[in-house]
Amino acid sequence: MAIRNIRVDGDEILRQPCKPVKAMTPRISELIDDMFDTMYEAGGVGLAAPQVGVLRRIVVIDVMDENPLVLINPEIVEQDGEQIGEEGCLSLPGLSGEVARPERVVCKALDRNMEPITVEGTELLARCICHELDHLDGVLYKDLVIDGLHRVEPHEEEDGDDEEEE
Repeated sequence: MAIRNIRVDGDEILRQPCKPVKAMTPRISELIDDMFDTMYEAGGVGLAAPQVGVLRRIVVIDVMDENPLVLINPEIVEQDGEQIGEEGCLSLPGLSGEVARPERVVCKALDRNMEPITVEGTELLARCICHELDHLDGVLYKDLVIDGLHRVEPHEEEDGDDEEEE
């Protein structure tokens, strides 16, 4: 397992559509492990394969009080409601903006064993699923912001604690 470089806004790979995963291979399995390591190291709650330079339809998500999710070839099959909230992105460091997302989504995907799964998410999980799946189609949250992006100050670590940032 390794920490991979996170591609940042301006890198052409972030604007390209991803290809489906046809089979679990040792390379795909290693990519998934690396994506989790990279996401945790960067203090994120989600990461899509193109953010580490791989054009495959894979996302990893770990929001508070949830089980870590691996979504392969994910597709939102149901959504309802609306929530408006601040979003940031590991590929747009230091920026944030308000985005409207569904309050609830249902996502069908394959898990790490290439078995079909259905994930229902509300609030932060719904927002994260939508955000990460957008990456797979070359869409960045900055394309959807309501009133533009603004700079955010990084959270300072207190008492040496290594707390995760959202």
